[in-house]
Amino acid sequence: MAATVLVGGLDAGSLLADSPVLQRDAHTVAEVASARALLLLLAEGETRLALLGPALQDLPLSETLRRIRAAPATRQVSLLAVLPAQASPQAAGLLLDCGANAVLQQPVDSARLDAWITRLLSVPRRLELRVPVEGQVVGARRQDEAGYFTGLTRNVSSNGMLLASPVPLALGSELDLEVTLSSEHPRFRAVGRLVRQAPEVAWPYQGYGVEFVFVPPDSQEALQAFLAAGGPSPSLADGRSPIRSTIKRGEWIYEVLTPVHGPQDWQAEIRRAQRDSWRPGAAGPYYVVAGASPEEALRTARAFVDRHG
Repeated sequence: MAATVLVGGLDAGSLLADSPVLQRDAHTVAEVASARALLLLLAEGETRLALLGPALQDLPLSETLRRIRAAPATRQVSLLAVLPAQASPQAAGLLLDCGANAVLQQPVDSARLDAWITRLLSVPRRLELRVPVEGQVVGARRQDEAGYFTGLTRNVSSNGMLLASPVPLALGSELDLEVTLSSEHPRFRAVGRLVRQAPEVAWPYQGYGVEFVFVPPDSQEALQAFLAAGGPSPSLADGRSPIRSTIKRGEWIYEVLTPVHGPQDWQAEIRRAQRDSWRPGAAGPYYVVAGASPEEALRTARAFVDRHG
């Protein structure tokens, strides 16, 4: 029978020493040396959390994560990856893209490790990780600088999201966030901490991995309902396509999305892709404009493309 917690590519003995919650709650822990053994044990369905490092004998950690998420028998397991101190931010981002719920870097702070283990063990069968969204974000720094900013999110999970911000933000800082996930689900609020830079986010935005520190109960219900539904539907509530218009300018293709209602105005997202590689719906984030009405936001978006395209 598989253990509650499986450890692969890491030293399980040192892990237990750093995690009082595993000892206090009497979780069974087993250590495996190979990805093959890990996958076989995960398929038994008893494991709730796998803690993985780069020292697996037969597969790279990124490929191991992909295989776990690809198989119906294993994809619901919570996955926490631990990287050596010299690992780059890009390495952490790759593991998140491959399916890790969180990535920590050695030396691991014992309090943060324990908090993540507690959180990931609290959901017996996790929802799909990082549901893709068409999200609009309004954020405010909790410390130091005042003022609001608007941004975008491309994916969200119960533990955090990817933030595309038009302003530079300091790693480790906390933000008050208000996120609109789709026209069919209510916006939710959260306090988030910036835990990594996300180089996969394209200019002119700066990308950050956000860990949710606190989500109020009503917002938690809204987020869980959104995740349980598998993300936004292919069309908005009134039946319109999320892409309102497509504009060609030289070597670029611009997509203007249907405006969404923000806290004080209507916001229209503009995406951009090179003409020779563009596919409908696959363009990257470029800019967000606002207007007093949906029609004004669309006019502002077209004028922006005319000026900058």
